[in-house]
Amino acid sequence: MLIFLTGKSNHDYIHNLTDGFVLNQILASLEKLVVKLRQKKQQATNLRKQSERQLQQLRSLERRSSSGLHSIDRKIESEKEDVTDVSGVLNQKTSQLESIERLIASANERLNSEKESLTNFEQELEFAKNPEEEQNAKFRINTIQDHIQELESEIKIREKMAKKITDEVAQINDVKSKISTKIQKQAKSKPSLREKMSASRKAAEKLTKDLEKKTKAEAAAAKALEKASSTLQAILAKKRKLSKLKAAKKASKKKSKAPAKKASKKKSKAPAKKASKKKSKAPAKKASKKKSKAPAKKASKKKSKAPAKKASKKKSKAPAKKASKKKSKSRK
Repeated sequence: MLIFLTGKSNHDYIHNLTDGFVLNQILASLEKLVVKLRQKKQQATNLRKQSERQLQQLRSLERRSSSGLHSIDRKIESEKEDVTDVSGVLNQKTSQLESIERLIASANERLNSEKESLTNFEQELEFAKNPEEEQNAKFRINTIQDHIQELESEIKIREKMAKKITDEVAQINDVKSKISTKIQKQAKSKPSLREKMSASRKAAEKLTKDLEKKTKAEAAAAKALEKASSTLQAILAKKRKLSKLKAAKKASKKKSKAPAKKASKKKSKAPAKKASKKKSKAPAKKASKKKSKAPAKKASKKKSKAPAKKASKKKSKAPAKKASKKKSKSRK
């Protein structure tokens, strides 16, 4: 029934439709077809939108993976710079600690020598023979004791500094090791992000091809729906036109019947009127004829020559009257 939808002369076919039963059948089948095509188009639209959402998700995952890789590279570079800075500070502190340790060692050596000198001068003080030697020994002993105290205080201060710097070096080493650990973890996470990015890219390429097919299917369904809808509208217009034509024919039939009845009534009335008129006119004519004949008879008695002329007149008038009567009968 709907094979004509695929042809090029649908409008000509619709224009030639005149059977109301066939038209109704075509309308019913077309309405079913339009409903099916709408459902098909809706399904195609839903599939296309679903593919678009999936493609957006894959592209978003690819962008996130790519941005994650870039951010990891930036972090690694920044942390490497931090490691470089920490290493510089660590080298400074280490060299400073080594210097302090050397100073402490040197002070300890001097302290030990001063203590030896102190023991020697104490022995001299014990074995002093005169007051001058004793006084000199005491002076030397006091000087050495003062120097020993200075060296001991210097050593204590430098030992504190060395301890502080050692703690700082330990902290710097911890920071450096933590940064190095972060760099290693981030470097390990890069391959997984690369795999995610490549996988999402491949999936997006496949889904792009599938989306193109679904978009074409949706366009084809929309085109078929538009064609079926236009055909349906054309058939509906044809049906409305046919219904108007039927209504106009019915109205014209009613109008043609009404004047025929009126004409028959008028025709039946007209002869009766004419007959009555003719009947009313006939006696008047006869009376006038009688009146005209009576004086003629009197004149014939008075004049003997006149009857011959009047007889000839009567003979000439009689055929004329009969002819007029025949003409009136033929008209009737």
